[in-house]
Amino acid sequence: MRRKDREMSKEFALQVVDKCEWATLATITPNNTPYCVTLSIARIENSIYFHCAKDGKKIDCFKRFPDVCISCVGDTCRLQDEFATKYESAIVFGKVSQVTDREEKILALKAISERHTPANMKNFDDVIQKSLSVTDVWKVSIDSISGKSKR
Repeated sequence: MRRKDREMSKEFALQVVDKCEWATLATITPNNTPYCVTLSIARIENSIYFHCAKDGKKIDCFKRFPDVCISCVGDTCRLQDEFATKYESAIVFGKVSQVTDREEKILALKAISERHTPANMKNFDDVIQKSLSVTDVWKVSIDSISGKSKR
């Protein structure tokens, strides 16, 4: 990290991951070009989970290059009296893998749902029964994480 004065602890970075509204995952296509996609995520211990369709461009990328990077942005505030922004961010590097275990898939989908749609959890079990077989779940095992803040 170039700006060591803004470097934050691993715990801070994990808090940013846990509270960011969405995250951006970057990968490489089979043609060796960059590709990124915005995700709704949830972290369980040392893994970040997300759901998606069973096929598509990012799945093709994951199958060829499992190394990924995730960028998360926490709280921000644009300063009105100067050309600056207060912010907090986290960068995660890790390997992505498909979740195939039924119980782990449900656990991950429940964590994502509780985080992003907590008021609708009464419908979770019914929706899982209908959509689990057509929903893919992937996880990124965190190899390294860094946090940054300008306050």
